[in-house]
Formats: sequence, C-alpha cells, structure tokens
Amino acid sequence: MIPGFGNLMQDVLWCFSQVKGTIDIGVTEADIISTVEFNHTGELLATGDKGGRVVIFQREQESKNQPHRRGEYNVYSTFQSHEPEFDYLKSLEIEEKINKIRWLPQQNAAYFLLSTNDKTVKLWKVSERDKRPEGYNLKDEDGRFRDPSMITMLRVPVLRPMDLMVEATPRRVFANAHTYHINSISVNSDYETYMSADDLRINLWNFEITNQSFNIVDIKPANMEELTEVITAAEFHPNHCNTFVYSSSKGTIRLCDMRASALCDQHSKFFEEPEDPSNRSFFSEIISSISDVKFSHSGRYIMTRDYLTVKVWDLNMENRPIETYQVHDYLRSKLCSLYENDCIFDKFECVWNGSDSVIMTGSYNNFFRMFDRNTKRDVTLEASRENSKPRAILKPRKVCVGGKRRKDEISVDSLDFSKKILHTAWHPSENIIAVAATNNLYIFQDKVN
Repeated sequence: MIPGFGNLMQDVLWCFSQVKGTIDIGVTEADIISTVEFNHTGELLATGDKGGRVVIFQREQESKNQPHRRGEYNVYSTFQSHEPEFDYLKSLEIEEKINKIRWLPQQNAAYFLLSTNDKTVKLWKVSERDKRPEGYNLKDEDGRFRDPSMITMLRVPVLRPMDLMVEATPRRVFANAHTYHINSISVNSDYETYMSADDLRINLWNFEITNQSFNIVDIKPANMEELTEVITAAEFHPNHCNTFVYSSSKGTIRLCDMRASALCDQHSKFFEEPEDPSNRSFFSEIISSISDVKFSHSGRYIMTRDYLTVKVWDLNMENRPIETYQVHDYLRSKLCSLYENDCIFDKFECVWNGSDSVIMTGSYNNFFRMFDRNTKRDVTLEASRENSKPRAILKPRKVCVGGKRRKDEISVDSLDFSKKILHTAWHPSENIIAVAATNNLYIFQDKVN
C-alpha cells in the first residue's frame, strides 16, 4: 500500500488547498476547463480549456521557514496548443478545444506531453532556459547579420545567465488521420507508440512518424444506416504494450490483443452486464453509454463510468462487474428533464487513487464522489469558493430525495445542473486531487499533507 493512503473515510480529512481561475462573473466559453492531468511524478499538473490553451502548474518545493507550503501548485507555463480551423472540403469548423492531455514519462530535463482537439494530436516539449549565448561572429547582439567585410577577428561565444524562461515548442503534429472527433489518446507502456480514438476508429501512431498511422480498430459499417454503436473511450494496459480496451455507447467494453491480428476487429474479451428488464425505460440505452474507461495502476481491473454509476471489472470476469457504485441514483426520477436540457449526454470521467483503493468521479452542483473499495463507504464533497479558506476541511454533502429535509442536506430539486464536475485527477502517489469546476481548478489535499 502506498504510504499516506489509509482508509479514505476513516483517516483522510480532505482540506481545501488552492483554487485557480477567476470568479464566475464574465466567464467566457473559452475559459472552461476541458481536461486535467497530473504527470507521472505529480510534480506537474496540466489543464486544457475550450480556448485551446494548455496551462501547466508546478508544485512548489518545501522551504524550511514555510513547511506547510509544500503542495502549492503555481503556474509554470501557459501556451496556445490548438487554434480554431476550418475544413473547407466539409464546410466544418474544427474547434480549438483541448479534449485530452497525456504526459510522457520524463527521460531528461525536458517534459513532453500530448494534447489533442477533435482532429489533430500534438506532441509538445516543455523546457527551461536560464542561459543565453552571447558573442556571435556573424550576428550582432540584437540578431542582425553583420557585414562580412567588417569582421576582422574571431569571437568565442559564451553563455551568460538570464532569467528563467519556460518554453513550450511543438515537436510533432499528428494530423489528417481522423474523420470523426477524437475522444481519447493513450500512451503505450513501450513509450514508442500511442493511440488515438474517434467514434468509429482507433489509430496507432509511432512518436517519430507523423504522416502515417496504423488503423487497429474500425467499426464503421459499409452502410452507415446499420451503425448501432460508437467508440466512446480507449486506453492501453499500463504494463502490457500489446493490450488495450475500448468502450462503446452500448455500455460494452472490448479488450483487444494486438498480437492476435493486425486489425483488432475481433476482441479477446467482451465485458457486458446483462440488463435488468424491470429497469428498462426510454433512457436505458442513453444512460448505459460509457463515458470513460480506465485501467487500474496494477492492470488487474478496469473502471468504467456511465451516466449513473461507476463499475469496476475484473479482467478475468466478463459477465458482470465485481463492484458497482451509485454516483447519483437520485437523478433517476429526473431523467426526463435531464434529457430535455441535454445534461443526460454529459461525459463524466473517473480516476483511481495511487493504490487503486479509492475511486473518484464527478456529479452536478459541483459535487464529486469518492468510493472506498475496501470499506465500501462513500462520500460526497463540493468544490465551491464558499468553503475555500486555506486548510478548511471539506464537509460531506448529502442530497435529500424525499420526505423531510435535514438542515445540512440539499434537496434534489435545487441542484444546479449547469455546475458539473466532468474532469478530475488524482496525484499518482499522494492524497492530492485536482477538480475542474467550469473555469476554476480546485486542488484539495488530506489534512496530514
């Protein structure tokens, strides 16, 4: 067990740590956070937004006079990753919104990350510079070329110290491989390849080759009228570079092995829970669509999120999940109005903690939920500026479904469906979580941290 990961509900008190972003007044669509991701060490935290920007936060080092400051994340680099484009052949606008960010493990002093919008994946290098060369022979200090006839002696360039600069440079652009919108990217454990998935196809890329990819899954039927499902998410196994899973809008998960055949249209394993006929309704198909799929760090389990539940599947058992957690079952009676305001199509993500013992996912009213797999306890917490005093302990929230409402409960009818937690991230080895609420990034940590 990772140190610091105790029993979630008994030992861990979650405290407010920081909030990044402006107060809600005058928030533009472009400011809304669309993805959150810690790097492999947890020292960096990246967010992408609908305006195509990537903001990277770096964790402060502990100082002797302020030991409690350890864990503060401050802006390290901000850059424009994607720009809006226009596909003239299809008369389609391509949004700049960042759909996903994935970090590569750090190999040297620089950091590398992948970011994607609907069509194009980019590999970015983020590096620091604190020295600059001076004393060029052919150029002046301001960069202008000198007259060769005026050069009478040879100078040896020297490196002079300068203020630290963090530069983000695009190293590779992987474009023109997707007809439909990219919903997932996943870096393989061989760190040489990655995959990108859209509604109907999954492509495998080599990091060194930008002009071609290998199509490993294609579910597009010859006649589009026969289309019954789309791919909603895909991820590589954390340890086996030949294995990956993808989920569908029908609530199924397919595990594929790239050693079996070049085109993985035949899955190795098929995970599906039979539907209870007594629960069948008009909304059954919509709410069973899986919005996120994640391997556990151990690689033994997969977690899926559909509209109302989070499920944990054992790779060795395909017929039903071993655990099912109700995220917001009180919304069952509200499905009709959620369908009318399009909320029923919201795509919630889910994350594991570093030891795979706790899972976290978002809900409405800026609530997010945690489920302890060992004790089977759960808690609802809220990301709000009301309780954003430093080190303030988060009070568990409760939703009242019917009958008499207690003082500390909130009625299901007064939930704000415009405030939704779709994107969350968990530090790989500590109890630090990042929660995106509209344009704000909340960081919470445990009391002992």
